[in-house]
Amino acid sequence: MAAVEGTTKKKVIIDTDPGIDDAMAIFVALRSPELEVLGLTTTFGNVHTALATRNALHLLEAVGRTDIPVAEGSHVTIKKATKLRIASFVHGSDGLGNQDFPPPATKPIDQSAAAFLVEQANLYPGQVTIVALGPLTNLALAVELDPSFPKKIGQIIILGGAYSVNGNVNPAAEANIFGDPDAADIVFTCGADILAVGLNVTHQVVLTGNSAAFKGFILSAQDVCCIKVRLMKYQSIRV
Repeated sequence: MAAVEGTTKKKVIIDTDPGIDDAMAIFVALRSPELEVLGLTTTFGNVHTALATRNALHLLEAVGRTDIPVAEGSHVTIKKATKLRIASFVHGSDGLGNQDFPPPATKPIDQSAAAFLVEQANLYPGQVTIVALGPLTNLALAVELDPSFPKKIGQIIILGGAYSVNGNVNPAAEANIFGDPDAADIVFTCGADILAVGLNVTHQVVLTGNSAAFKGFILSAQDVCCIKVRLMKYQSIRV
């Protein structure tokens, strides 16, 4: 995807629970010339939040983008009562296919994910797109932290929901919405410009070993190759 010369890059924040699927989404975003990734915020889902933060830092180190901040998000649901559903049975105990990567050398910033989201929305009113790849807890906390946040954010793109297809947790529910339905209710009703990409879409977009997205990567880190191999196996699950 080539950016048109002279055009302004779209500012994005990726709210993520990496996760093999999210790892590849992060790589694609970092390789997209039309995007400026302002930061990663982490949440629970594929793994617990602390491990999501570790994985986010590791992925940025692997591609030499430690200039991008990582803000750790909530470790619990918005109401702190819902039992967490962690998808280690899909992504492995470490979230990246049980590759046993070494600890990252970098650290997350001191700000919480919600505070970082609010700060960036204030710095760039109307210009920031949040790509939410996990449960929506951090975004709901941002709405609670700053009620004007929905008006300041440019757009929220949500990987979530299941429209005219079955869910992947049960026949009615998709994992990211199911992970914190109360947070999802807050976000979907907050008044922000929201684009929801459900399972009905993701089931039609499956990466394979021959996909151009793979061939476009120039990654020297050997461990990232392990992620790619794992994704080739993972893609048939289509979660």
